[in-house]
Amino acid sequence: MQNLERLLRTVCLWEKIINQYIVTKKGLIHFESTLLLDRIQNLEFSSDFTCHAKYKSIYTKRKTLEQLAENGANIALALLNDKIIVGYAVLDYPNKKNRWARLGEKVMIELKAVEVLRGYRNHGIGRHLLLHLLSHPKLEQKIIYLTAYSWIWDLDYSGLNPQSYGDMLISLYTGLEFMEYQTNEFNICLKPENIFMAKVGKYIFQKTLTDFKYLRFGLITSSMSDSTEKIH
Repeated sequence: MQNLERLLRTVCLWEKIINQYIVTKKGLIHFESTLLLDRIQNLEFSSDFTCHAKYKSIYTKRKTLEQLAENGANIALALLNDKIIVGYAVLDYPNKKNRWARLGEKVMIELKAVEVLRGYRNHGIGRHLLLHLLSHPKLEQKIIYLTAYSWIWDLDYSGLNPQSYGDMLISLYTGLEFMEYQTNEFNICLKPENIFMAKVGKYIFQKTLTDFKYLRFGLITSSMSDSTEKIH
């Protein structure tokens, strides 16, 4: 009964979140999530998502978002005047060959990208995108993870050094119930400021958590494979 009440409260919260708007000096920004392909096709992708002197946007074309949606990714968008995409966040399952897919089918899901146009930052748009994307009740049955690599951060525009930028990200995601975890994943280990974080759903079994601990260091348990081996 308590679990049912908790789920109903979460659903009500999610329904409130998906209707939020933000007023900025550049216009009204509203947010949409769980978008269908045909909705994305009717939007305009801002041409400002492009390469800067020391920074490249993660996605630069609407077509990429269309392909992600077509393949089952969950996407949240920040829209100017209900039409122009000025921010996005993407949640998608890892490739089957990826380390994190070894935990089980659709157990781990990746926060693949979060980006807001330079001219629209510092309005809380990124946080609102994440609230929209991460608040669906079904995600309580998942482990949501993210990898943050310093070589893709927009340090030039932010004016921050890698360590300070990383601290900013940790603060943001900690406020959304993520925790930082240690791992021997190669790219994370390349730079001390790189980050691996995860948000564990309320309905994840203890055995899955134990397997997740081993998997972070490249170990495959008997429940994931017929024999114990190490991921290189």
